[in-house]
Amino acid sequence: MRLASIRIGDLLLLGALAASCFGSFYFLWLRPGIASHVLLFQNGQQVLRWPLRLERTVTLQGPLGQTIVEIRAGRARIAADPSPRQYCVQQGWLQRPGSTALCLPNRTAITLEGDSGHDSLAF
Repeated sequence: MRLASIRIGDLLLLGALAASCFGSFYFLWLRPGIASHVLLFQNGQQVLRWPLRLERTVTLQGPLGQTIVEIRAGRARIAADPSPRQYCVQQGWLQRPGSTALCLPNRTAITLEGDSGHDSLAF
């Protein structure tokens, strides 16, 4: 049994398919959206909505102590928190829409909102 020889049209079709796969991966997953605001939550209630283009440091009081949120250069982070494991501080700078940092022991959270470039997301 003999394998069919590869023709130039086959290579062009294969190249077009590969380019469309890599292009769709970039546009659907790698292209970052633009976050416009940071939302600050305390005890499940929104306490502040602040534009990311304006710099500010906010202190939230929780049951364990103070959580310090830093907003600078179009991004936001939890700079300090009294929680024992510091998971929310380890999140670092958030800059994509939908990014969230939760400090559950201190009942505080921040999330970024803006245009993600997607109509819907499913998990």
